[in-house]
Amino acid sequence: MVRSAEERSTPLPDSDRILTPGATEFLAGLHSAFGARRDELLAKRSERRAEAARTGRLDFLPGTAEVRSADWRVAPAPADLTDRRVEITGPTERKMAINALNSGARVWLADLEDANTPHWDNVVGGQVNLYDAVRETIELTTPEGKRYKLKPGRHATIVMRPRGWHLDERHLEFDGRPAVGALVDFGLYFFHNAKELLERGSGPYFYLPKMESHLEARLWNDVFTHAQRELGVPHGTIRATVLIETIPAAFEMEEILYELREHASGLNAGRWDYLFSVIKYFRDAGEDFVLPDRNSVTMTAPFMRSYTELLVRTCHKRGAFAMGGMAAFIPNRRDQDVTAKALDKVRDDKNREAGDGFDGSWVAHPDLVPVCQEVFDGVLGDKPNQLDKTRDEVSVTADDLLNVSATPGSATDAGLRAAVDVGVRYIASWLGGNGAAAIHNLMEDAATAEISRAQVWQWVRNGVVLDTGATVTAELVREVLAEVRKELDGLAHLDAAAELFDQVALADDFVDFLTLPAYAKID
Repeated sequence: MVRSAEERSTPLPDSDRILTPGATEFLAGLHSAFGARRDELLAKRSERRAEAARTGRLDFLPGTAEVRSADWRVAPAPADLTDRRVEITGPTERKMAINALNSGARVWLADLEDANTPHWDNVVGGQVNLYDAVRETIELTTPEGKRYKLKPGRHATIVMRPRGWHLDERHLEFDGRPAVGALVDFGLYFFHNAKELLERGSGPYFYLPKMESHLEARLWNDVFTHAQRELGVPHGTIRATVLIETIPAAFEMEEILYELREHASGLNAGRWDYLFSVIKYFRDAGEDFVLPDRNSVTMTAPFMRSYTELLVRTCHKRGAFAMGGMAAFIPNRRDQDVTAKALDKVRDDKNREAGDGFDGSWVAHPDLVPVCQEVFDGVLGDKPNQLDKTRDEVSVTADDLLNVSATPGSATDAGLRAAVDVGVRYIASWLGGNGAAAIHNLMEDAATAEISRAQVWQWVRNGVVLDTGATVTAELVREVLAEVRKELDGLAHLDAAAELFDQVALADDFVDFLTLPAYAKID
């Protein structure tokens, strides 16, 4: 039996275009075939984390050594995914979608995950906007009379990011259980748009977040195979790029690509989610895994450098694209000095990625597209990518990936206050329905709040001493939290955000994802 929010609330505008009987039946089939496996794999995550907590270690899997040594490559890229030198990320809110498609970036990561709050109207409304974007009919006239529409010419190729395996969708039920958010997002987009995309010379392309093992990649591959067969879409039409944003996935990059090899496009190297995962996985492993202020942990830290170099080498060895991380800065047109300094940092970061062999990188704002493109144009020239840069000289061990203790930097009072401030601000935005929040000239998503609260939790548990000589305790954090609440007085959803931050940063039991308790607080 299927129940939906449409049966117990006022239907959303245009939802009848998305929640059709055919689409609902397709989702039911996905859940019948794969829902139980999803649950089993989430249980395996807990088992593996417990083992890492016991040993303080992760390592490359001995049982898959043959995959790592064998000669194989992923499927060749379709034409509109061979050049990915600039990708713009953002939610599927209508105005931002139009701006992203018009930005000049080669790819738009249409985000139904960390940059999107799963209010039901966002879930359905995002699918409506994607439906119109695929058909190039998307436009918007604001109440003030400003009109947004697609420019003539080429638009960014759409690559949609569904929610991770861990999130449910309580507004839909199948056989008495909440739906799987990932299957809802993927299923609705694929059902409505796969054939239309093919007719337009593109295809159904996806970014896959938060995976922790090649078995989770195998599940996605089976979902793809099932979906293509059910709708009569040729096998191998789907292309997926996997975000390597958890520490266990960093040890299974080749295996993940292998499982998805008929549908794989590449891997992406993130930052905040990866750091969050390191803390979460080794939160009780002692001071060797304690990180300094989050803003001081750059991609040049030894363990981060090892992760990115291994990613490039792995991708190009297997014919897959290596995608760089986010430039989250939002240009401030009223402060040219701040903007100039930030753009210099963005340029340096993209120069490092292009020099390391990445095939492209992410930006969060249309004004950063020319900066990223200039850097990659300078390295690529007329080439669409750097698949020929195989980085055979790179050799990364398990110890290299786990060498967190060599990270330069320190824990400071300013860092603690910034973590609390940004965490509360973002959670308040999320609860209000905005998952892509402009905070202190940066475009932040859920990963920002995750690293902020995880770092506070870690510092408290390890009795970290700040530059002021103060020891980080729950009492000190609550003092800072009270000060932040006063400074943010009048902010919508402030009380709920502060209470939730206290819960996920200071509770004895570490909550795997703050979006799980946060989801219970929204409609």
